[in-house]
Amino acid sequence: MKDRKRVHAIVSGLVQGVCYRASTRDAAKQIGGLTGWVRNLPNGTVELEAEGPPEKVDALIKWCHEGSPWSRVRDVSVEEQTPVGVDGDFVIRY
Repeated sequence: MKDRKRVHAIVSGLVQGVCYRASTRDAAKQIGGLTGWVRNLPNGTVELEAEGPPEKVDALIKWCHEGSPWSRVRDVSVEEQTPVGVDGDFVIRY
């Protein structure tokens, strides 16, 4: 699937309690063409997976470095994964 890219990312910093998950979902929907999810982890980081056209996945990861207006992103660790070709929305997981 050369026309698709999938990433798993961990975002650290002040990223919980500052609308980071909702803002990430909204950014993914605004970029369009992405599937995946975002969730808080118990250690204070935010985890996400996103899949779609490479330029759109890259745009979301670029956005993740900035985050919501109230967040303070320290690091975004990204690992590429094999695309699975699923359809759907980009959602918040709880």
